[in-house]
Amino acid sequence: MTIATIDQSSAATSRADATPREVRDWLAAGSCVLVDVREPDEHARERIAGATLVALSRFDPASLKVAPGQTLVLHCKSGRRSADAAARCGVLAASGVHVASMIGGIEAWKAAGLPVVAPAGVKGPAIGVMRQTQIAIGLMVLAGLAIGWFVHPAGYLASAFMGAGLVFAGLSGTCGLALLLEKMPWNAPPKKSCGCGGGSCRV
Repeated sequence: MTIATIDQSSAATSRADATPREVRDWLAAGSCVLVDVREPDEHARERIAGATLVALSRFDPASLKVAPGQTLVLHCKSGRRSADAAARCGVLAASGVHVASMIGGIEAWKAAGLPVVAPAGVKGPAIGVMRQTQIAIGLMVLAGLAIGWFVHPAGYLASAFMGAGLVFAGLSGTCGLALLLEKMPWNAPPKKSCGCGGGSCRV
């Protein structure tokens, strides 16, 4: 198989996204660092070989190590979270690091017929941490409104608190509720049980 030559000084540096097949070629050539910004439970169920997990809920661009000449590629499930993470990498981009978001995320990667590592028997929560966070915030906002309307106006403070929390999460890139839910027993890192005594698992 012929690996495409990557010109980091021209075409690669002029774009802010990459297709799954481009990322596959860059990984094979060692010209990129692939970072998965999904949550740990998602990464445990299936991942792209060679990807490093740095969840968006605790994403810190300063912690990423990229060698000179390498492209930093971010990916998530569908491309939305990785685009968000890429937008936070202004300092890296200003220092000359090319930052790209993989179009369509791991779903597009699989649709392109590219392999993922999916350990047999590894199961995470039925609902991912980010969706749990959204559901919890929605319920608390509704509860605060209901209490404020039917019981006491102080209930509106709960809704206001959750709104302020969302603003803080958007500005800081850190969601305290997501970090808390991640530590709940039902979101504990899934145990590998592939029946091979710790040997090979399905790819």
